[in-house]
Amino acid sequence: MLIKEELETYPFSPAEAVTVAFILREVEVLESLSIQAIAKKTYTQPSTLVRIAKKLGFKGWVDFKKAYLAEHDYLTRSFTKVDSNIPFSALDNPMSIAKKIGILEKATIDDLISLLHYDQLSKAKKLLSQAEMIYIFAQSANIILAEDFALKMRRIGKTVHIATTLGEERYVAHNMMPNAIAIFISTSGETQPILDIVSIAKKAKIKTIGITSIGNNQLSQEVDLFLPMTTREKLFSKIGNFTTNISVHVLLDILYSLTFSSQYDFHLEHLKESGQKIDFRNSATTIMEE
Repeated sequence: MLIKEELETYPFSPAEAVTVAFILREVEVLESLSIQAIAKKTYTQPSTLVRIAKKLGFKGWVDFKKAYLAEHDYLTRSFTKVDSNIPFSALDNPMSIAKKIGILEKATIDDLISLLHYDQLSKAKKLLSQAEMIYIFAQSANIILAEDFALKMRRIGKTVHIATTLGEERYVAHNMMPNAIAIFISTSGETQPILDIVSIAKKAKIKTIGITSIGNNQLSQEVDLFLPMTTREKLFSKIGNFTTNISVHVLLDILYSLTFSSQYDFHLEHLKESGQKIDFRNSATTIMEE
């Protein structure tokens, strides 16, 4: 759930509700106001704002304010004129549909990159390069997207296990290797079977990466490293998972590339040698010729 939605629906006390109404109404000027200034304007105490933040799962007011303003900036930022949920109509011709999907997916990648930060990516690179085994837990189409990531990783000598058998995920989680890392993919971040496995991983002291939507969802709060995906689609009132699928695919490609870069020359030489021994395809175009 988005922080804005939590503010609108959480059963705050009357005094807190007054402050929350101010936070929602005056979000554009919130960055310039201190906790004391907000308390004065709402006739409350700074401790009221701290309580509000903690009720939503934040350590304190500073963490809440930073996350809330970042969310607001993202949601109000121009994305694309093509609707993420209904990108084309019944009247669009084939070329128009193709162009609109292209515009949407290009915008999705730019949107995704804007959500990433150097510290996040550096931590991801370190976790993946040090892991002896990588486990992926996901559902539905996210499993299919993860298969491509696993294939790429296996070709550079990294072992990836994707839990695909329904009901076996917990057994896989209970048997994870000590020096492993677990990657969890969930669009909503509230999928209970995924959250249950996160708990198992944490108890086993397995490092975790979560790929999920922005906002204050449970998965983003529980993992060691949260990687946000583009958050522009509804759960089911849409033609297809265009932006979420592209987000997951690109994030997994980034994780693969980070792992590759940790031993760049070694991995590149390994792929070339493997290809020469295994791949005997021919090409009719000079561009593809080896």
